[in-house]
Amino acid sequence: MSAHALPDCSRSLKGACRFEILEGVSSLGQRYDGFLLDQWGVLHDGVNAYPGAIEALSALREAGKKIVILSNSGRRGSENETLLARMGFARSLYDMIVSAGDDARDAILKGEFNFKPGATCFLLSRDGENHLADGLGLEITGDIREADFIFNLSMDPPHQSVAGWMPTLAEAAKRGLLMICGNPDYVRVAPDGTLLEAPGAVARAYEKLGGTVAYHGKPYRRIYQTCLEIMRLPKHQVIAIGDSLDHDVTGARHCGIDSALVAGGIHRGEFAWDAGKPQAESCSRLFETAAISPDFVVPAFRW
Repeated sequence: MSAHALPDCSRSLKGACRFEILEGVSSLGQRYDGFLLDQWGVLHDGVNAYPGAIEALSALREAGKKIVILSNSGRRGSENETLLARMGFARSLYDMIVSAGDDARDAILKGEFNFKPGATCFLLSRDGENHLADGLGLEITGDIREADFIFNLSMDPPHQSVAGWMPTLAEAAKRGLLMICGNPDYVRVAPDGTLLEAPGAVARAYEKLGGTVAYHGKPYRRIYQTCLEIMRLPKHQVIAIGDSLDHDVTGARHCGIDSALVAGGIHRGEFAWDAGKPQAESCSRLFETAAISPDFVVPAFRW
């Protein structure tokens, strides 16, 4: 079960699935003053910036918009800044990066889990990323039998996989360990367009084993409150742009802000396309099935 379960924020869309398909984000720049932007699948593929993304971000910035990059990355905001800089995104193009990993680390530092001093965690992360647990007063163990909890932050598929972690998860569930998930994404888009497993898939597998998961990041309220405090704008002046119905659109709805779905991200294969735009009928079918709809749909994050 989830320790931070969302209330039911879906709505019946039958006969009332209303959304607007746009060519790009230029018209949104005329309607909103604050932008919460996803990274992977919206701005870049993890290696390269998407065509037009830097230009669109620059145009919003030149128009005086407040921009917070809201990422489900388990990495620290500073590491995400470095990643974006390598792909050509200047630091001046956004106000701040708020990551799910930092949200989880902040909760630990503020004592929200009541861990004993020097608690021991089993860290689920890419090889060489033990530093993601630095500064938290934790001990790291490679033996799940010694752990007080699991800290789930990153993974490197196919080298790491949900299937590969199952024996560890089964032992953790038997011991009743809490999992703190600082990246709730189920999949991420690879540079070749394929979908790869992400830490949220590990968390979901753990729940199926009877484990308890405390999620941080989108679509959970805590991280949105942080972003809105940074922006200092009323909700009706803010829009969230992302490529996930489960995370970006649901999180925005839960928080009471508008959303735009980038159709060319993780849901790309679920749409019918015509001249580079998703067909409205296929959008409606997907949104009705998911019982959640964005306010806008754009093919890609472009001006």
